[in-house]
Amino acid sequence: MAPPTGPPSRRAPLRERLRRVAARHGGPDATFAARLLLTTAATAVVSAPFAVALVLVESGWPPLLRLDRATAERLHAAALENPGRVRVLEFLTGVVWDPVTLRVLVALLVIWLAVRGARRLAAWAAVTAVGSALVGFLAKIAVERARPHLPDPVAHAPGFSFPSGHAMTAFTSSAVLLLVLLPLVPRAWRPLPWALAVLTVVGVSYTRVALGVHWVSDVVGGWLLGLATVTATTLVFEAWRADTGRPRSAVTDGLEPELTDPEPEAAPGRRGPRPPGGRRLD
Repeated sequence: MAPPTGPPSRRAPLRERLRRVAARHGGPDATFAARLLLTTAATAVVSAPFAVALVLVESGWPPLLRLDRATAERLHAAALENPGRVRVLEFLTGVVWDPVTLRVLVALLVIWLAVRGARRLAAWAAVTAVGSALVGFLAKIAVERARPHLPDPVAHAPGFSFPSGHAMTAFTSSAVLLLVLLPLVPRAWRPLPWALAVLTVVGVSYTRVALGVHWVSDVVGGWLLGLATVTATTLVFEAWRADTGRPRSAVTDGLEPELTDPEPEAAPGRRGPRPPGGRRLD
């Protein structure tokens, strides 16, 4: 029996509808237009929470201001009572989770990927890291929010406050490291790097608020802007994968599951033989 030819179901995913439109009209231009529309829509949706946070900060929304002030005062009082805790927080935020430390890790990753033959993945990691730093810097200049002014401050930081550069760098750097390296981690161990990434993002954000150099809304803004940046660059990378015939990869498998292959970016079906005993670490 011939399949039904009626209109597609309203429940059909947006991606499938766009694919059908592209197939109906044909040609690379239609495919590009459909992919561009989908990428723009997805980026806009993910950017919306940051836009809302920005509006609330700029308008001085009273509930948000009360939350920022109450949290800052409570953590500042705890810091004044425990100088040893302050030293630990300063070490974590200034050495372990410092933006320079995280960017160096990403830079080393980019070099390794280039040597490994995953040059497009290396470009994605580099563009995401550099783009994140630039976007965060421009956002700070545009908003010009002052940092907290607390009595007897235990720490100081230059520049404007929103969004938190430490929080945004921690988010984007952790996302880059996680999405690149996941294919190298056995599946049973993959919750560990996810937990480490979450600890890094939440940990560095806590240190910034606890030391009195950022408001809570600053670090949340850093998370949301980092999410928007990573989403935008990842969608572009996924478009390249689609153009080269690679299947869509799940976020739990990393951005390029073929990274364990001898030639990770060779065209599908044209990769060289794997070394004896070589296999993906699933």
